[in-house]
Amino acid sequence: MGRLVGLTLLGIALALLGERFLALRNRLKASREVESIDLPNCHLIKGIETGSEDIDILPNGLAFFSVGLKYPGFHSFAPDKPGGILIMDLNDGNRRALELRISRGFNLASFNPHGISTFIDSDDTVYLFVVNHPEFKSTVEIFKFEEEDNSLLHLKTIQHELLPSVNDIIAVGPAHFYATNDHYFSDPFLKYLEIYVNLHWTNVVYYSPNEVKVVTEGFDSANGISISPDKKYVYVADALAHEIHVLEKHPNMNLTQLKVLKLDTVVDNLSIDPSSGDILIGCHPNVQKLLIYDPDNPPSSEVLRIQNILSEKPTVTTVYVNNGSVLQGSTVASVYERKLLIGTLFHRALYCEL
Repeated sequence: MGRLVGLTLLGIALALLGERFLALRNRLKASREVESIDLPNCHLIKGIETGSEDIDILPNGLAFFSVGLKYPGFHSFAPDKPGGILIMDLNDGNRRALELRISRGFNLASFNPHGISTFIDSDDTVYLFVVNHPEFKSTVEIFKFEEEDNSLLHLKTIQHELLPSVNDIIAVGPAHFYATNDHYFSDPFLKYLEIYVNLHWTNVVYYSPNEVKVVTEGFDSANGISISPDKKYVYVADALAHEIHVLEKHPNMNLTQLKVLKLDTVVDNLSIDPSSGDILIGCHPNVQKLLIYDPDNPPSSEVLRIQNILSEKPTVTTVYVNNGSVLQGSTVASVYERKLLIGTLFHRALYCEL
């Protein structure tokens, strides 16, 4: 009898593991293949060889790139090289990104930048917020951008128990931001376990010098985050759920969900077209190809545009798709005056004229 019970429990456990495995493959879009939809006027950006996970563009056309991210479980073409912040002026026609010098005292050797966001203060001071993973921990670094000599002055490092696994960030003040945690746990084994089990414990945190709080939670894997031009709504990409969440921002900085838009791809970083308010999404058609990197069958890239996100029927348009022959593992797409920049997790970056 005891042996029968044991075999029954073993069978149930194996069935549950099998069900979770099949569900994970679906969340990763492991069977999806795409055909390229290329744009006619695109060029690889010089100076970016090891990824440009996030991009943020100032109103004057200066584009910031976070480069060289090393992330557990993903490929890197330069695993021993520290990351950096690069800049490119989209007004001068030179398709080369240059690395910004960072002030003394900041630990460059362990710099591992992830999501970034800029904030322009009332006195025109430009602050750059950078999610950093030194030794695979999570911090937020705040810099002041010194345009005269193309440098970054490090102002502050933020580390907090409510920010255990930060992915992306949107600045809403000189020391204020929303941040996504893409995992609930910080331990590497528990991170993998929560993805496999699909706990839906990830969240968005609001940080200010006076208050730090979880403002919304229950995501499969909260990833990219952005804010509407009128600052009334916050958009969150739930990567492995293939969803964009629209949340209303309140005066106390809390967020309440208004709607969810379901897509058929793994969504990463979000950016806003300043001329229209449209949302641009860097997407992964098949995440399994990112996790198991094969240069003969590389991960593909995809960019979507969402128009009228607040309407009953938003319009979703495919802007760009590549099967990995040009661009591998797209994470972000940002636009400035019909100039499109597409960044990747560990590969190159693309400049296109729309």
